[in-house]
Amino acid sequence: MIHRVYSSLQSFKNLEFRPGFNLLVAERQASSSDLQTRNRAGKTSFVDIVHFLLGGNADRTSIFRKAQLHEVVFGLDFDLGDSRVAAERKGNSDRTVIRKGIQPDWPVQPSSRPGVGNSFSKEDWRAVLGHVWFALPDSEEQPNYRPSFRSLFSYFARREHSEGMRRPEMQSRNQQIWDQHVAVTFLLDLDWSIGSEWQRVRDREKTLKELRRAAKEGAFGEIISSSAQLRTELVVAEQATRRVRESLARFEVLPEYRQLEREASELTKQMSTLSDEDTLDLEMIDAIRRSVSEELPPDRQEVERLYAESGVVLSEIVRRRFEEVDRFHTSVIENRKSYLDSEMVAAEARIKQREASMERMDQRRAEIMRLLRSKGALDQFQRLQEEGSRLSAKIEALRQRFQAAQQLEGVKSELSLDRGGLLRRLQQDLTEQAERVGSAIATFQEISNSLYEDAGSLILTPTENGLKVEIHIQGERSRGIQNMQVFCFDMMVMRLCAARGIGPKFIIHDSHLFDGVDERQVGKALYIGQQTAASCGWQYIVTINQDAIPTTVPEGFSLAEYTLPVRLTDEQDDGGLFGFRF
Repeated sequence: MIHRVYSSLQSFKNLEFRPGFNLLVAERQASSSDLQTRNRAGKTSFVDIVHFLLGGNADRTSIFRKAQLHEVVFGLDFDLGDSRVAAERKGNSDRTVIRKGIQPDWPVQPSSRPGVGNSFSKEDWRAVLGHVWFALPDSEEQPNYRPSFRSLFSYFARREHSEGMRRPEMQSRNQQIWDQHVAVTFLLDLDWSIGSEWQRVRDREKTLKELRRAAKEGAFGEIISSSAQLRTELVVAEQATRRVRESLARFEVLPEYRQLEREASELTKQMSTLSDEDTLDLEMIDAIRRSVSEELPPDRQEVERLYAESGVVLSEIVRRRFEEVDRFHTSVIENRKSYLDSEMVAAEARIKQREASMERMDQRRAEIMRLLRSKGALDQFQRLQEEGSRLSAKIEALRQRFQAAQQLEGVKSELSLDRGGLLRRLQQDLTEQAERVGSAIATFQEISNSLYEDAGSLILTPTENGLKVEIHIQGERSRGIQNMQVFCFDMMVMRLCAARGIGPKFIIHDSHLFDGVDERQVGKALYIGQQTAASCGWQYIVTINQDAIPTTVPEGFSLAEYTLPVRLTDEQDDGGLFGFRF
């Protein structure tokens, strides 16, 4: 239980608490204006101080980092196990100083510093609190996604600014789903490791989803691909590698390869030149033959007939001249034919000579080509080797990508199996722990039945995403009924934890929990809280506004008996918990 909350701030209103039920009231004075409100009196700040002194974070936005408080010491006098401990912490510090109550069986011992005293780091102080109150083992001995002190404690002192009073199974709007499952199953004394394993499955699913998204975008998609596509690429690459290896096995290096290759090329050029020359000679022979066939001497009789028709009589002398001209022309034609015949014979001879040369060249070129086909050059052999090495490396890379793609595509099936296995584990745990589950359900129903005629119900459903906690109370859509679901859940947790001997042995409810709740239900809830705390040996602390104090309460129950003597008000600047306004 909490005995006292105090501070080095002189204007701070120290709070003394009693065992059992305690009611901290924020009053509204008759002289208060409409602009003055109890919401600035410090009720919520009291809850924040308790969290601050029990290992809570205090970032830049925290009230404890404000200039007026960062050098102020706050203290909490409370029971920690069998020891009464006084823990203090400055607004600007993460270390908690222990003024009394240190026990030798704590898992971590405080360090002593000159001028400071025995103190814990924030992490070590949490480890001590978690060990003593919840029997949590050392963090190094636990897997990831384990129950943590801060998460569990937040169910015992819910905070409005974290929206910790919206849903019973949540103590913060930022609480991860795995933390909800782990914390709730821990508090219900079920197997919390199932929720931890479920989160590992979610992590793998998230990674798989990111990989698949990346596979569709950019160069990463070329790395991953599908197993079907990679299988085809792998087969094609293996066939190409096999062909190169076979070529290498048959390959014979010819040292004179390049010289012979140049000789074959030269022979081809020479043969082409000879072929062109043959074409020219053949065209010349054809022209000579046409010329010889067309070359004829002039017809003398035709000339004489032409002169006779014109009335000219040729003399004998002229006739002899015609004969001489005929002989001359005949001689010229015969000489030309003789010359053309000799040219044609020479051309034909050249053609035969070139044909013989081309035949020899063709034979030599054929020999060279046969040799080049049977053997290769050294640089060709080296290129084949390089190509073989490249293809081998490509095959290895494709094989690894193929295996990775198969594994990636198989992960989804594995995760489905894992989810199915975890669902069976959860179902089995609920079956094996039927007595504990039944106790929780019956306790919740009993408490809700004390508040409403129609009792509410706690439903624990195993799903493929973990344990689903549902709470149903008639009219649950209203804000007041939702708040009472949280109240009933917390009272159930108090009774279950008291039976197990775990927990801080106190629950704190801020006034916001009763917003929108009917006055009669508020009276009943406070009575149930007092009775539950008394029967469990716990402490129930409630902060409430004066005008929200119910006038209708169960018979024999007096709220004045449990109201703290310290009253908070926002009427004056010094009326709040800190004694001044920020």
